[in-house]
Amino acid sequence: MAKIRKYLEEEFEASASLPLWREALLGIDWLSLRISAVYLGIGIPHGDNSAVLIIPGFMGSDQYLGDMYGWLGRIGYQPYLSGIGRNADCPEVLTMRLRETIDRAYEESGGKVHLVGHSLGGVIARGAATRWPHLIASVTTMASPFRGVRVHPFVLQTAYLVRGRIRQRRNGPSVMPNCYSGECACEFVTSVRANFPASMPKLAIYTTTDGVVDWRCCINEDGTDVEVPGTHVGLAFNPQVYRHIANFLAAPESYNRKRRGAA
Repeated sequence: MAKIRKYLEEEFEASASLPLWREALLGIDWLSLRISAVYLGIGIPHGDNSAVLIIPGFMGSDQYLGDMYGWLGRIGYQPYLSGIGRNADCPEVLTMRLRETIDRAYEESGGKVHLVGHSLGGVIARGAATRWPHLIASVTTMASPFRGVRVHPFVLQTAYLVRGRIRQRRNGPSVMPNCYSGECACEFVTSVRANFPASMPKLAIYTTTDGVVDWRCCINEDGTDVEVPGTHVGLAFNPQVYRHIANFLAAPESYNRKRRGAA
């Protein structure tokens, strides 16, 4: 236990100065979305009825992604909520719940599934795509720290409390001893550390004014990422994020070529 705590403290030390207060501005993102043409489906490409599965971030549930769910349906996709429950459980357990929804979306839509994940939901999406690339069409992450776990100390403490609850509820072989730490040897951590499938389109959306995670942990560094103004939580309601998602889903390969050319 002491070893895990020491690891977490060292890993997050550099994040103590993250401006968490900026997250109070997420209402601006929410209001901007509602008055935008993008939210009405105006001026953006529409979909081909393929499945898009959206995944909530740490401590969140599918409920707060309701706006995105409805919007995806309006612009021509088959939207699916993750079905993982609250994102406050062993990530491997959540990933296996997600697999059930992926299988259902794949069967009902008749094709591969696009994954869109917010924060930790994006990390889970990348892990799922690495494990089951034959089921996944693309992965979009929003403020997802898949390159390292540097978050505000408040979030770190919350994660530590969640880990304790997981251990209490699942005191048995179903939970790895080092769950919720970089030393865990579960398939989720292994998949996140593995190379992302080179042939799979991906998009990483981030904001340098993120008050929760270090934005440098949220980028691909190969031209398949895009910066937008806003807050960490607010990216789930940000009209610029919605525009990028619409353009990417409509033509992932050409979108990425354009991004790489502009980089």
